Formats: sequence, structure tokens, C-alpha cells
Amino acid sequence: MSAHLSQDARWRLFETMLLMRRFEESVAKMNVEKHFTGHYHLYIGQEATGAPAISLLGPKDSLSTTHRNHGHVIARGADPGGALAEIMGRATGLSGGRGGTIHLTDASLGFLSTSGVVGGSISLGVGGAFARKHRKDGSIHLALFGDSALEEGVAFESLNIASLWKLPIVFLCENNSADSWDRSRGGYTTLTHAANDLRSIPGALGIPSRRVDGCDVEDVHEAMAEAVEACRAGKGPMFIEAMTRRWAGSAPLWPELSTGVTDLRMATGEAAIEGEHSAWYAQNDPVLKLARELLGEGAGARERIFAIDAQVTARMQAAERFAIDSPMPAPETALQHVFA
Repeated sequence: MSAHLSQDARWRLFETMLLMRRFEESVAKMNVEKHFTGHYHLYIGQEATGAPAISLLGPKDSLSTTHRNHGHVIARGADPGGALAEIMGRATGLSGGRGGTIHLTDASLGFLSTSGVVGGSISLGVGGAFARKHRKDGSIHLALFGDSALEEGVAFESLNIASLWKLPIVFLCENNSADSWDRSRGGYTTLTHAANDLRSIPGALGIPSRRVDGCDVEDVHEAMAEAVEACRAGKGPMFIEAMTRRWAGSAPLWPELSTGVTDLRMATGEAAIEGEHSAWYAQNDPVLKLARELLGEGAGARERIFAIDAQVTARMQAAERFAIDSPMPAPETALQHVFA
């Protein structure tokens, strides 16, 4: 166990990860029920990366992230009702219904941007880190991105600037290429890079890098804690590559809740692990993995797991009602926030 992660912290992370999971399940449900249309991406299967990493940020720290952003926004503390309303284009959404799913963000929590522009979170993050350095208040920036972002020219240029100027930024690459589908199977083209080890890219620029198991909260937390400490101490940028296997529902072009609504009884042994996705339930689902670990905390652990789930489920049910009952933006507000 990481020396940094206490028993209480593990339980807090479990609650955050479960909220992230239940939120994404609600998003999938809202789409099936036609409460919103258009493309969207889900963070299922990567909760053990985002939750511990974001938990180590302070209120003055900033973030930038990608199209797979829901989990990051929820982990940072955004209101689930406002987030769902935003995805559904409602006036009560985090951005008044103007950002939708791909640009779901909450500036009050330090998000500079969330964007579907591949590599954009890296370059924007370097700008954020430049601002953090000149404020001289010990704050840092966390840039979250996928492995394919490192194919973009702006990524190398940004890493170079961050290293030259010793900017306080953690580059967190969420590498979920494993088990992804290519175009021939109806998915996205995955990472295409001459580098056979992505850590060699920041390494060539003098940026310390580390690879972690993205499904292990202890591993991610320890690496992130060290990176945050180094950034705050003025040692410059740090690079973490978190390895996860692509959740089956994110493999096709259009996401689908292929593994169903998460049944925590699969962690306690009260429900059978079977079917097409049995290997994922048993080995790769980070929520179930952490639940199994928490069962070893002693008497009352099982009851605490299900009590947390009941609270999280009730919170998401309220969030769904709030979003569905929220009005669409008034037509006369259409030109608000338009520059020209």
C-alpha cells in the first residue's frame, strides 16, 4: 500500500469513483431515452486514474482535459445535476446548455477547457502552467489527455516549452489503446506512433516520466503525489502514463452500455461473474477491483459499500430528475457570450 494513501482516503476514492461510474451510466441511459442527441464519450473503466489524480489537486490548481471528460469534471466536484443538464442542453447546465458533452466544463473548479481537439488539452495546459508559475502561489496545472494526443505536433512543442521554462505541470496520459477496435471493426483508429514507448517522448526533453497501472488507485495516487510535490517545489514538469484496457462500451464509434449497470454484488461474490465480459468484470473494472480490496478492511465493509452505493444512486436519481425538469435556454439568450 502507498504510504500516501490512508484507509479513509481509499473509501473517499471509492465513493468518487462510484459517482463517476453511476454518472456515466445515467448519461448512457439519457441518450437511449433520447433526452439528448449527438456524439458523446464515456469514462467507464478509467475511474482509478482520474479519481486519485484529481484528489491531489488544491483549490488554486487548474486543469485541462479532453472529449472523455465527464469523469474528470465529476471527480473535481462538479454538481451531477448541473453536469447532466449541460449534456442535455438545458439552461441550468454548468455552461447554460452551450457546451454539451464534448465541452462539459466548470470554470469555478479550475477547468480552463475541455475539448475534443486532440492534443488541445496539452497546449492549453502549458498556458495554464505558465500562469500558475507567474502567480507564485504554489499552484500547478494538470493536463489530462489520451495516448493519441502525442501524435500531434503541438504536443511535442508544448512539452518542450514546459521543460525549457520549468513549468509546474503534470502531463497525465491515459493510455487506453489496449482492446480498442480499428476502423475495420467499426471503431476508431488507435495510437499510431513510431515511438514504441511513449515515455521516450518526454524523456528526450528531460521530463521525468513514470508508467503506472491505471486501474490501481494506489499506483496512480503514489505517482501523482510525487509528481505534484515535484511541481510545487519548482522542479518543472512531470509525465505519467496510466495504462488501462479500453472498456468494451467505448470500442465502437458510438458508445454503448455493453457491460450493463455495474452490479457491486460481483465484488462481494453475491452475483456470478459470467458472460461475454466476465474477464473485464473480474480483472479490469476499477470500481469492482477497489470494492474487493475494501472488503478486506474488516467487519462492516460490505454494508458500507452498499450504503455508499445507495447514497450515490439516490444522488444520481435526483440529478436525472433535475436535468429532465430543467428548461431549455430561452431563444432571446442565443447571442449571449458571442464575441461578434
